[in-house]
Amino acid sequence: MENNNIQEQIRSGQTTVGIELGSTRIKAVLIGQDFTPLASGAFDWENSQKNGIWTYSLEEVWSGIQACYGSLRNDSMNKYGIIPERLKSIGISGMMHGYLVFDKDGTQLTPFRTWRNNITGASSKELTELFQYPIPQRWSIAHLYQAVLNDEPHAGSISSMTTLAGYVHQKLTGENVIGVGEASGMFPINIDRKDYDLQMMESFDKLLSPRGFSWRIMDILPKTKSAGETAGKLTPRGALLLDPTGNLEAGIPLCPPEGDAGTGMVATNSVKVRTGNVSAGTSVFAMLVLEKELKKVHPEIDQVTTPDGSLVAMAHSNNCSSEYSAWINLFGDAARVLGTNISPSKLFDTLMKLALKGDSDCGGLMAYGYHSGEHITGFSEGRPLFVRSPESNFTLENFIRTQLFTSLCALRTGLNILFDEEKVVVDEIRGHGGFFKTEGVGEKIMAAATGVPVSVLATAGEGGAWGIALLASFMTREDQSLSLPDFLSRVFSTSMGEAVSPDPADVEGFQKFFEHYHQGLAVEQAAVDNLK
Repeated sequence: MENNNIQEQIRSGQTTVGIELGSTRIKAVLIGQDFTPLASGAFDWENSQKNGIWTYSLEEVWSGIQACYGSLRNDSMNKYGIIPERLKSIGISGMMHGYLVFDKDGTQLTPFRTWRNNITGASSKELTELFQYPIPQRWSIAHLYQAVLNDEPHAGSISSMTTLAGYVHQKLTGENVIGVGEASGMFPINIDRKDYDLQMMESFDKLLSPRGFSWRIMDILPKTKSAGETAGKLTPRGALLLDPTGNLEAGIPLCPPEGDAGTGMVATNSVKVRTGNVSAGTSVFAMLVLEKELKKVHPEIDQVTTPDGSLVAMAHSNNCSSEYSAWINLFGDAARVLGTNISPSKLFDTLMKLALKGDSDCGGLMAYGYHSGEHITGFSEGRPLFVRSPESNFTLENFIRTQLFTSLCALRTGLNILFDEEKVVVDEIRGHGGFFKTEGVGEKIMAAATGVPVSVLATAGEGGAWGIALLASFMTREDQSLSLPDFLSRVFSTSMGEAVSPDPADVEGFQKFFEHYHQGLAVEQAAVDNLK
């Protein structure tokens, strides 16, 4: 696309911005009329653990968003000599689940509790039994009920509960709404209604009635909207929150805010039945769009929805890239001490590729990258661990392969329930996230771990920010009768990557490693019990 054309699109307000607040980065993408990313911005951040809770401060949410959007503005100016003042639409996305609660005056009642906190075991178990529906520990309703069980003083003062994306959207528009996919990680959704399940709401209110709270669950949850609906407009105050320079005009429509699971499905064109995607970064989760409802309740499996309300089975693992990234950075420090200055991208690419040269089963090495708890394997907290026997084939290639294999073992534990017990069929898995940055490595390792062909789209590197930008574009599409799957088929008509089929030797090696992984969980438990 020629610069003159791009400049005119930006000048005339025909571009769209998507912003996603991920676990390690806030990213913004500006896309044009052909949905191609034109400019981007980013802000790196990290959660912190305070009083045993993984959290981000709301002050950093806004400083990060403003820095991220400012970075996008600068990128647009550097590339095209023009900054966005008018936009066709905006979309906001963020980490799903978690716990953000406010009183009637809008005062935050307790620090934001993210998806990473495995502190709601009692609540999760009791609600799963009450609803006969899986309620994972990450879900907002599990955090809410755990606060009630803990007799936390703030529980009676709650006026609203939302997610990170819902909170940002509300501040920008004044509208307390979220997308149905995001809502499905707060409270169970009735697929026919594409809204919260009324019967389960009634059961929850009855459970809490002896407490004498003034609120009902329906009163404090945000309203739901499906993909394609308008969810509010940017207010003058919201415009200044996003762009403190005052250049951004108010009145821009926003699509329903969605979670990173929903934007991952969109960014990989995985909203049709029998498609699936894997988002692999700090955490890793697989989303498989179902042909029919699951036969039974599995506490290890989330049942959520696509942004347009189709049923999805989600296998989620809290830990993925944090541990192998830490080791690779350590190797980089060693290289620098020895006088060799290697760029981070070359360091990662070089070491990641070594994984393909290791023994298929990692030569008897074992590791656990549990930086936090892992609900699928029964851990409320974790200790990163590397273990080997004197007879193991201790090579750098096997060490890197071990780190990649172990990052997917908890995920595979959940997928086994879907593949073996529920007989879920998926034709192809589409990958995105940092795990797939090094060409040819992530796809091959993921195919070995899942036993399913894996592809990475050329555009998947843009991630959730691009996914929510597409949802914002879908809201303003010319043909309003066009469904989300059909819209995405047009977007992705020329960008589908070729799938990497599982190598039988790799599959056999991963299965052997996977068995050893489960045998060694007692070692991880001993580390949790004895290393405080």
